[in-house]
Amino acid sequence: MAKFCGNVGYAVDVEAEPGLWVQGPTVKKYYGDVSRTSSRYQNADKLNDDLTLSMEISIVADKFAYENYSQIRYVEYLGAKWRVTNVEVRHPRLVLSIGGVYNE
Repeated sequence: MAKFCGNVGYAVDVEAEPGLWVQGPTVKKYYGDVSRTSSRYQNADKLNDDLTLSMEISIVADKFAYENYSQIRYVEYLGAKWRVTNVEVRHPRLVLSIGGVYNE
């Protein structure tokens, strides 16, 4: 099992001014394990095919992660930002399933 150390991006609501709430980016660093890894190219009506990862990354979660796990948007892994498609709560960890490349 491979080890993981990287950033997890959240889209947490923050109050920009009184009465105006916007989703502000928040990035936190976590440690954990990569439990499943596979990749595939997805055919599309484009010049280049899309690379899709099918991975599970299990991170050791803190209080912020448990309170905001539904706001997790991406994981930085292998030099790119990957979209989180599913989050499973397994105390004391969160298991993040990641898919395609994250587009901000």
